Amino acid sequence: MNLQTLANNIRRHRNAQRLSQKRLADMAGISVAAIKNIELAKNEPRMKTLQAIAKHLNVKLQELFYPVRRLQKVRFRSKKRMHFRENVLARVARWLDDFNYLEEILNEQLSFTLQPLIEQCNRENVIEAAQLCREKLGLKSTEPIYDICGLLEHTGIKVLPFTMASDSFFGLSVAGEDGGPAVIINVWDRISVERQIFSAAHELAHLILHREAFNIDQTNEDKKEEKEADLFAGHFLMPQKGFQMEWNEAAGLDLVDRVFKVKRIYRVSYKTVLHRLLEHEVVDDSIWKKFNRLYLRRYNRKLPFKEEPMAINSIEPEGMKRIDFQEDRFNRLTRDALEKDMISLSRGAEILNCTIIDMKELLDNWEAVI
Repeated sequence: MNLQTLANNIRRHRNAQRLSQKRLADMAGISVAAIKNIELAKNEPRMKTLQAIAKHLNVKLQELFYPVRRLQKVRFRSKKRMHFRENVLARVARWLDDFNYLEEILNEQLSFTLQPLIEQCNRENVIEAAQLCREKLGLKSTEPIYDICGLLEHTGIKVLPFTMASDSFFGLSVAGEDGGPAVIINVWDRISVERQIFSAAHELAHLILHREAFNIDQTNEDKKEEKEADLFAGHFLMPQKGFQMEWNEAAGLDLVDRVFKVKRIYRVSYKTVLHRLLEHEVVDDSIWKKFNRLYLRRYNRKLPFKEEPMAINSIEPEGMKRIDFQEDRFNRLTRDALEKDMISLSRGAEILNCTIIDMKELLDNWEAVI
């Protein structure tokens, strides 16, 4: 039993749940001194004690024994202090280690095809940088991106959808030196799929434009970098030539339908479309009030600024669905490794973070269709 690993994991999970040492001790039925000694790695606790601690931390017992690699080249910023930051980074580190392990045993490592562009992409011309990346990926000047996850995975970027009940965390990115490049996107139900897609492109921007900013110790957002990443993401997802063509073709529609049609084509939010109009000074800031007034008249419902129009009660029938942001490479590598007997069933369950029973059901599901 590695006492330091145990101590670090208990402290990390306790802090993530905002539990004091006294509160956890009371819940687990042990003394505060015992918790303090465990977190200081002073003595080896009994298994019964660890089982009680794991139960009240809402984690599996084995979670307390896993060594966690500390990531260094990470861009993980937020406007708010996040008590769950260390837990997120721990999970990402384990996922990256598993991902790279699967790639190695299957000999399916992918190089980062956009790496040569980094020196060419200038932060002073973000739109051009987005265009260069699109061209490198073989996208036409008017072509929508139908599968952002597949596109990023094809270019050598690992994608992890991560559910976290927070509207202050949309995503983070990890540089190649730490097992990436990778983007981790919050897919919490209250965050629209449009926002998830945009966040993936936003994190790609950081990988391309802000390599010097990948530092685990930097936690506060840089407003200039965030604006640059937003501008990159908007033009990466919705190139100006394509936007102008679709916007002009929809000129006979009213504003709400016109915006929704273009946003649906390019899989962006209505806000991205309105921002593009503002960017090119086609409209002024009054467009927000005008759009919301027309939306209210159409659907008899106000549109809060943070909310994307959702496909609830036909408010926006053409809204994005969960399947529009779906990664698959990690699961496919796991399946290949299992079918080639390179990993055991229990190891597959561990990698996919599921039970053995769930893993067996998944195997049956895979075997149903060759």
